[in-house]
Amino acid sequence: MDRIKFIIVTAIVLFIAFCVGWFANWFIHRFTRVSKSDMGELEKMAQELHEAEETRDQAITYLQQREAELTNQLAQTEAELSATMDGLREARHEAEELRSQLEQANAAN
Repeated sequence: MDRIKFIIVTAIVLFIAFCVGWFANWFIHRFTRVSKSDMGELEKMAQELHEAEETRDQAITYLQQREAELTNQLAQTEAELSATMDGLREARHEAEELRSQLEQANAAN
């Protein structure tokens, strides 16, 4: 085979390889391409996810505020209970003193 024929055969082989590669690339992209309806669905899902995250963040904030309110209310209730128990203890002690004074007065008569 002389030089010219070798160059022509090499050029034809390279051109055929190029065409096969281009066709394979086109074929792959043809079947893996994302359609506009799929893109719309993905956009819709992304928007719904974003809204769900915002709702979750709002719920977490509300729950934290509510927990703080309830903790404060519990602390106030415990303080009121403690004060009431102290008052009751003092009233019982005072009633016991008055009973003993009454018994002493009855015993003296």
